[in-house]
Amino acid sequence: MSIEVLDGQYSASLWAEAHGDSLIEAAIHHGAVDWDLHHLRWGVVLEFSFGSEAEWEAFRADAAVEAALDAVPNPDGLLIYRGRGGSSTPREPRRPRPMAGAGAAALPLPFDDWLLVEAPAPPTRLLALR
Repeated sequence: MSIEVLDGQYSASLWAEAHGDSLIEAAIHHGAVDWDLHHLRWGVVLEFSFGSEAEWEAFRADAAVEAALDAVPNPDGLLIYRGRGGSSTPREPRRPRPMAGAGAAALPLPFDDWLLVEAPAPPTRLLALR
């Protein structure tokens, strides 16, 4: 789960300083296995990893979480995602990137099918000079 908070009337970093500890405590209480806080130039991102959807739902319904989310500096700048950020989710992994160039790889040559025969020596030429 990701919580993105954008700067507003005051800095989102100040909001994270005031409410980050209570959010992390609530996440651990509701079964979070990992968490991370990123300070960016436009705001902050809190990322939590839960073992199940039920743990995430219980965390989201916690009174401390609701109070912290109600106190964001910009109510229009609050984004909540079930996965990591808004660009990818755990249910839909990103597609692999295309290979650089033609994407061709050298294949081994089938030398087992070839019959190797020794070539005869070329005839020698005599050169006569006057």
